[in-house]
Amino acid sequence: MKKPAPSRVPVVALLSEDASPMGLHLLAGRSGLNNLIDRSRVQRPGLALTGFTRYLNPGRVQILGGSESSYLRTLPVKKRAAVLHRLMAGKLCCVVVTRGLDSPPELKREADARGIPLLATALDSTFFIRRLTEFLEDRLARTARLHGVLIDVLGVGVFIRGASGIGKSECGLELVDRGHRLVSDDAVDIRTHSLGILGASPQPTRDHMEIRGLGILNIQDLYGVSAVSPEQAIDLVVRLEKWNPRKAYDRLGLNRETETILDVELPLLRLPVAPGRNVALLVELAAKNLLLRARGHDATATLLSRVETQEIPGRRGQG
Repeated sequence: MKKPAPSRVPVVALLSEDASPMGLHLLAGRSGLNNLIDRSRVQRPGLALTGFTRYLNPGRVQILGGSESSYLRTLPVKKRAAVLHRLMAGKLCCVVVTRGLDSPPELKREADARGIPLLATALDSTFFIRRLTEFLEDRLARTARLHGVLIDVLGVGVFIRGASGIGKSECGLELVDRGHRLVSDDAVDIRTHSLGILGASPQPTRDHMEIRGLGILNIQDLYGVSAVSPEQAIDLVVRLEKWNPRKAYDRLGLNRETETILDVELPLLRLPVAPGRNVALLVELAAKNLLLRARGHDATATLLSRVETQEIPGRRGQG
């Protein structure tokens, strides 16, 4: 089941308690606090101050740092007023003055007249931009809630999926018993991130698993705090499928499939489930194999290379 993903953030959110590390306060333009930010990347309107405003993006936070403020101070009052009038005519979502610098009175008047929030912070521009970008990336991230089990296996985020009753939770529990960490069971909240996608557990079910026949288990109480993790990047999707004797399964690992989640392609491994198969062990080995491939060690490629060069014992010299 998917839930709607926020795609825009009101400027007033920058003044919330969650945004307090940025140290922002309002100078002018209070009527525009519901203006919407739709980009996590900020914009420094350097060229716009000289008259080239075509590239300005209304949905990006505009930053006036030391360079911009120094330039404005060099302008005569009438020229500065004209420059700021042209800048603010772009229907910007908001403007932030950094480094505790004084804001020109002409800018405050334009902000109030046009309903464009003018904010200020004492933070250095570079430090502030980093914090603001992280805040907006989190708020603007696309999200979904998907069915499955997410386990941290040796630092590899393994998202175990499959039909109800196929054994996802049991597989996850055995992996925890083998020393790996539970992130979420049954429902996984997923959001986009600059490095890919992250998965976490909904707050009410965090640290818990449901096992048919046993009921609800608190994994942290049973295995300790090191057995659970609040969030994990997803690196591999494992789909558990009921064994079909008429289906031809990949035996060499040549068929590299992917699954797309929130427009991000992830490696996909299909594991047939049958009596006697230790699925948890296979998932653990899949995570280890993914780590090896990331380091340039590919067992399939190595074996095929040896076959082609007849390096396998008993095959040397055969036609």
